[in-house]
Amino acid sequence: MRYGAKHKVDICGIGTQGLKTLTQEEKEELLRRASAGDREARQELIDGNLRLVLSIVGRFSGRGENPDDLFQVGCIGLIKAIDRFDTAAGVQLSTYAVPMIIGEIRRYLRDNNAVRVSRGTRDLAYRALQTRDSMTKELGREVTVDEIAQALGETPENVSCAMEAIVEPVSLYEPVYSDGEDSVFIMDQLGDNENTDEQWLENIALREAMKTLGERERKIIHLRFFANKTQMEIAEQIGISQAQVSRLEKGALARMRRYM
Repeated sequence: MRYGAKHKVDICGIGTQGLKTLTQEEKEELLRRASAGDREARQELIDGNLRLVLSIVGRFSGRGENPDDLFQVGCIGLIKAIDRFDTAAGVQLSTYAVPMIIGEIRRYLRDNNAVRVSRGTRDLAYRALQTRDSMTKELGREVTVDEIAQALGETPENVSCAMEAIVEPVSLYEPVYSDGEDSVFIMDQLGDNENTDEQWLENIALREAMKTLGERERKIIHLRFFANKTQMEIAEQIGISQAQVSRLEKGALARMRRYM
């Protein structure tokens, strides 16, 4: 793993298990040193937050992009967040960094969103358009996809898909408004009540808070709130009393609330 002059990151072959994890105390100390110009502390902060970048990159999987490329772009967002972070702002670094990492990846996708259409599909589409034009002139009316497909010896489905494939797409990152600096894109106008950035930030904060717990506390919280187990069921499973489960659960929740 290395960083070049332009913040390029090589991660090929490195799994998440090889990435460093920082405690909250370590983050605060490194942020203090980095804000004072300590380059080594800055590098440790970058290395210690690569898991955060990986978790965000996973959100953009399935788009046909190289994961290593998305990771490198996400790291640029992380580096910007570390360099611009205000330790007096009263927020966690991860809360501040997530939108910047997402924004950097979105800009990359916006600039690399060409739709690739196979040569065979393009050829079929152009033949269909030529056939449509010639039949329209001959018959003196608009012709249907079924008629075009019959003339070409193709199925209507193949002809329809081919003709749609060469239509210039409207990008989700097409700007609909710009004031000279910031732009509003089509994507920003689409609603998604299930996968909002606010929910994403909350999930990141929750995972970070869980890391502050001991192994037994994490297991109790997971069983209680993610596996929907009762305190009695948890007590039987891990071999302690229900009273102990209750005490550990309350302490863990209090610690997570303080962190979040």
